[in-house]
Amino acid sequence: MENTSNILKVKEVADILRWSKAHVHNAIHGKVQGLPKLTHLTMGRRKLVRRDWLEQWLETYKTR
Repeated sequence: MENTSNILKVKEVADILRWSKAHVHNAIHGKVQGLPKLTHLTMGRRKLVRRDWLEQWLETYKTR
């Protein structure tokens, strides 16, 4: 079974990036100009992001 600390909720992603939850939702849906969509899982209404997906997304953003 996978370690749950590798799965982040939108609030946790927002805390890591120092963004609001609304801005994280915008990044997930591709509504932030100049940024690629943030890869996520959807479970019902909940959006979840794997920690390694977030780190990969940050590396992609850093090179731009």
